[in-house]
Amino acid sequence: MRLAISPVEVLRKVPLFEGLSDTDLQAFSELCRERGYPKGSVIVFEDDPGDAMYLVADGQVKVVLIAEDGREVILTVLGPGSFFGEMAVIDEEPRSAHVIAMEESSLLVLRREDFHARLKQSPHVAIALLKELSRRLRRADEKIASLVLLDVNGRVANLLLRMAEEENDDRITRRLTHHTIAQMIGSSRETVSRTMRNLVDRGVIEVSRRQIVLKDRHSLMLAARRS
Repeated sequence: MRLAISPVEVLRKVPLFEGLSDTDLQAFSELCRERGYPKGSVIVFEDDPGDAMYLVADGQVKVVLIAEDGREVILTVLGPGSFFGEMAVIDEEPRSAHVIAMEESSLLVLRREDFHARLKQSPHVAIALLKELSRRLRRADEKIASLVLLDVNGRVANLLLRMAEEENDDRITRRLTHHTIAQMIGSSRETVSRTMRNLVDRGVIEVSRRQIVLKDRHSLMLAARRS
């Protein structure tokens, strides 16, 4: 799967590289290598050496933990403009999770050594990376709290709010099946289906094949116990 747009345009959509000049974007793009992954393929394995970070150019991937009995816990779902593997380029530790292509996907790969060398000339990226790591840590704390404190309705509401916020919109364009949502919030597909149907019937959300639209944020915030 070839990129539909140039690597520079891919980088321009990644928050990590916001504010960089065209010259800096071009310099980073020249360090990236394009790779394609078919649906279902493993992009990185948990405990593999972490020698690069990945930028999602097209498609959709999931970051998962896999139990010994084969059960999956989905930590997050990432689409175009997202990135992963950033911890590996900082602490040089092994991968902390599997990343699997949910559909045919194109990614840009940026090796640790190249990234470190370029950071010295583009300190704004280092600051942006720290902000993103802080944001992800806050999201992890929030997810742990929701799993402990909220019922399924609250967990679904919290997930929908969080994913909409990540897209800076009331629309979630990442394709999420009920099974995927269940794996993300620690529930069953049947329970998630009932919860989603109830939200649709009440006019809180609108669901189509391509997106989920949040119609009533207030009701979702009440369910997720957000102020």
